[in-house]
Amino acid sequence: MASPGKEQVVVIGLGRFGSALAVELASHGTDVLAIDSRPNVVQRLSGRLSHVVTADSTDVEALRQLGVADYDRAVVGIGTDMEASILTIANLVDLGIERIWAKAVTDQHASILKRVGASFVVLPEHEMGERVAHLVAGRMLDYIEIDSDFAMIKTEPPRDLVGVPLGETKLPDQYNVSVTAVRSNVDGENAVFKPATPNTVLMYGDVILVIGRIADVERFADSL
Repeated sequence: MASPGKEQVVVIGLGRFGSALAVELASHGTDVLAIDSRPNVVQRLSGRLSHVVTADSTDVEALRQLGVADYDRAVVGIGTDMEASILTIANLVDLGIERIWAKAVTDQHASILKRVGASFVVLPEHEMGERVAHLVAGRMLDYIEIDSDFAMIKTEPPRDLVGVPLGETKLPDQYNVSVTAVRSNVDGENAVFKPATPNTVLMYGDVILVIGRIADVERFADSL
């Protein structure tokens, strides 16, 4: 089923996570082969996805017959059925899939998936919980953990950054973080983020992106 010349991804497990991901990928022109063992789920998505089929992903022959081996990337969105997610990833590895993303529901589940061959593992509920906790606890507009010890936040500039060129502030020395982009309030509804430079002067109502180590970003956010 793979279409030559297009980005190709197999998405297995069409719960909320998998179905949203498959539809989003397809909307951006990716050739998506979506698979789920539940006929009613496949039927529900048949009008939104070009290639969505019912199959048992724990059966390697079923995956082979669907042409899954022709894809170089796969996402396994199976969460609660740990045995099925583990067997599915093992089958994908056997079929030679080079990059496999997988959903896990616990840290132990994530560790097992990595051991059987998952290239990347996400814990959506856990990561969303952490993200919301940061938003609730401070004045951040958004929080994204980029790595285990690195994060980016979206927020409004504190008073001591307003009206002063960024290059003249003590932000890097005081907090060990950097303002990487700014969305200017004066641009109104058409405002977009633009790279920040040492000459950028922030104003009240602007929105900034700040990046740094998690501890430093949190310390900066606590000062807002």
